[in-house]
Amino acid sequence: MAEGADVSREADLLARVPDGLLVGGRWRAASDGATFPVHDPSDGSVVKQVASATVEDGRAALDAAVDAFSAWSRTPARERAEVLRRSFDLVVEHADDLALLMTVEMGKPLAESRAEVTYGAEFLRWFAEEAAHVQGRYGANPQGTGRMVVTQHPVGPCYLITPWNFPLAMATRKIAPALAAGCTVVVKPASLTPLTTLLVAQLLLDAGVPAGVVNVVTTTRTGPVSEAVIGDPRLRKLSFTGSTPVGRQLLAQAAGGVLRTSMELGGNAPFVVFDDADLGTAVDGAIAAKFRNIGQACTAANRFLVHRSLADEFARRVTERVAAFRTGRGTQEGVTIGPLIDDRAVAKVEELVDDAVSRGARLLTGGSRVERPGSFYAATVLADVPPDAALLREEIFGPVLAIVPFDDEDEAVRLANDTEYGLVSYVFTESLARGQRMVERLETGMTGLNVGVVSDAAAPFGGWKLSGLGREGGAEGIHEYLQTKYTLTADPFA
Repeated sequence: MAEGADVSREADLLARVPDGLLVGGRWRAASDGATFPVHDPSDGSVVKQVASATVEDGRAALDAAVDAFSAWSRTPARERAEVLRRSFDLVVEHADDLALLMTVEMGKPLAESRAEVTYGAEFLRWFAEEAAHVQGRYGANPQGTGRMVVTQHPVGPCYLITPWNFPLAMATRKIAPALAAGCTVVVKPASLTPLTTLLVAQLLLDAGVPAGVVNVVTTTRTGPVSEAVIGDPRLRKLSFTGSTPVGRQLLAQAAGGVLRTSMELGGNAPFVVFDDADLGTAVDGAIAAKFRNIGQACTAANRFLVHRSLADEFARRVTERVAAFRTGRGTQEGVTIGPLIDDRAVAKVEELVDDAVSRGARLLTGGSRVERPGSFYAATVLADVPPDAALLREEIFGPVLAIVPFDDEDEAVRLANDTEYGLVSYVFTESLARGQRMVERLETGMTGLNVGVVSDAAAPFGGWKLSGLGREGGAEGIHEYLQTKYTLTADPFA
């Protein structure tokens, strides 16, 4: 818990965060006055009450997005870019407030929250630059009977559903390309961590985003609100980051309106360490790939496949590092592992670890809840995890590093690809040829080669198989919010 001046600073910050729905450029209460509490996961205390939107509020937000679309889509790309660039500047200017707010509502250590502000702000700057680079093409058709004109157009009003684990970056990663393309949006942040998105939305207004271009609905009535918005024929795009089961439900709903969809879903990332890897680099990469965001990331390494000749030494080194981690509230100096998002998350991690140990995995450190207020689970290392352990099939979403030995490259590929997910993979080897082979053989949308973190605003983020559809970030990201039109004109020389 914060103390002294820190308590005062947090209270002041929380008082400045909007607590209503943003509809048509105005903050207002839910239509029935309902609110819900936002908790600090480090002690379970309520830090703020925010509006809980009704179905009518969701429709009103879409009304505002529809009304604003015509003018915003016709706004010159350079003007949209300048608004996004001012938004970037304001997010950077308020970086300390945004980082503290994230740590209070989500739990991650303050240093990681600051890193997320930097990462999330970059989407605003990147897509400010991409806005003016949307191009078409012109040329004669092959028969020479006319001229082909291909143009790009904003897809229309969009519904953006963001997760609780990266409340700033996941919002900007969706909002920025939509606005750059000329779309308007209704954003529904996760009810566990809505505050950061609400503050970002206010900064967007301050930067000059016109009324109705960005609307925000916070709610605990997610199902009915989302169903109503997705089912409205005026909506043209759905973007979701979250679990695969929920993504499947949303895809089924989106099918009725044949909506454009972007789905960033679950992961089960393999982290492969070959016998020729630089072990120090691999251990550093493992710590980053596993324990960033307290392991609560779809990109977190889930299965550590280590060549049998290195498995014991790798386990010894990572255990030494992990055992030295400091657990506590993310605002405290030197804390490495903050709380998980809530007690349900702790229970799931506890169940997966207990299952693995019961099946023969060796517990090297951690392996239990932390006896203190809040939703804490000790950073854990497991060795010799058997193939029937549930945590090799399910996304752990917690601070648990599970090691599985392998004997050769073909076995490593087989184990790595033995999952229905395909978001990201990590490979550590000093052989260029082997690295190239693994990049081509692994069934994932992204690969980190001798690095433990791959996310970058300039790169296309997304997965294969049940990890989703579409890409966010990079030059590809803006095209998720554009649709193509082909026009044939008569031969001007005929």
